[in-house]
Amino acid sequence: MASSSDHRAALLAGYLGWTLDAFDFFLVVSCLTAIGREFHKTDAEMALTLTATLAFRPVGAFLFGLLADRYGRRLPLMLDLIFYSVVEVLSGLAPTFTSFLVLRALFGIGMGGEWGVGASLAMEKVPPRIRGLLSGFLQQGYAMGFLLAALCNIFLFDRLGWRPLFYLGGLPALLAIFVRLRVKESEVWKKTRHKTWGHLGRAIVSNWKLFLYLAAHGTQDLYPTFLQRQWGFSVGRRNALSAFSMVGAILGGTLCGYFSDRFGRRRTIIIALAGAVVAIPLWAFAPSVPLLFAGGFIMQALVQGAWGVIPAHLTELSPDSVRGFLPGFGYQMGVLFSSAIPRIEADFARHTSYATAMSVTAAVVFLLAVGATALGPERRGLKWG
Repeated sequence: MASSSDHRAALLAGYLGWTLDAFDFFLVVSCLTAIGREFHKTDAEMALTLTATLAFRPVGAFLFGLLADRYGRRLPLMLDLIFYSVVEVLSGLAPTFTSFLVLRALFGIGMGGEWGVGASLAMEKVPPRIRGLLSGFLQQGYAMGFLLAALCNIFLFDRLGWRPLFYLGGLPALLAIFVRLRVKESEVWKKTRHKTWGHLGRAIVSNWKLFLYLAAHGTQDLYPTFLQRQWGFSVGRRNALSAFSMVGAILGGTLCGYFSDRFGRRRTIIIALAGAVVAIPLWAFAPSVPLLFAGGFIMQALVQGAWGVIPAHLTELSPDSVRGFLPGFGYQMGVLFSSAIPRIEADFARHTSYATAMSVTAAVVFLLAVGATALGPERRGLKWG
């Protein structure tokens, strides 16, 4: 068992890494129309940049996940943090839409690598009895990144424009220094590491069934665009709603993680996603602005509540010796299959409305995730190493 200071440092590193990852991703989401105006692109064309980021996340999970199981969790995590820091800054300097699109694909590699390695390192160190609670905290780095992106748009966008916001992307490089100085290597990895690439490859292939466990995506990627196009919200107002909904996400993720320690991972995920299906009408078709705010808060509390259980659930299902690779790659393969959702929603919205497009895709995604979760296994509270 890791010392309390060590597991806190690992958890903080994973949380901040995921926060800064999400911050950059949701800068694009929040500034989608402004970036599109500068590059003379439509919403549907700009949605390709979101698709590129999501589609390349499995590449990062594959590369950095293999390195994490072969050489330890710390070094690949530090390399990944530096890599996507550089790409973030370059995104703010992109001279053309094509270069911006390429950089967003490269950022997807860094984003995909951080989640799996960071989650494995943190979950291998935290006490098993509160693994779900801390999993919920860890996963809400994603919501915190969205919240920070919304706040930057509220307070800085009108003054600076979208490009300088990406220069904040150099911060993860400082986090790499924190990992180097404060986070120790995983004891579980030390006990179960593979001596050769061949041994590692055979261990991964023998656990192929875990790839049936895929995560879904798409409930918030075009939400700011929906608020602008369908409700006529200003930058400040739509980012205020996004920030408010992310407070719900943080609360929901932490609470569901706590409940999953007591009632089970699968049961918590299923209840939260079923609740999200019920909340869709209020989220997408609210008759007034106050109810729209309430719908965004409730939806993100339930969706991120379910997703908050994912780090604990997937790492518990993965054998010790391939935990750096399997959880991250399995999760990001789910992202790959759903990476076309932003573009599909944007095209669908042109013929119907953003509300209809988002509600239909969200309902399908949630119900598929409920079915996959119900059919899968659970190994709650398993001790490792």
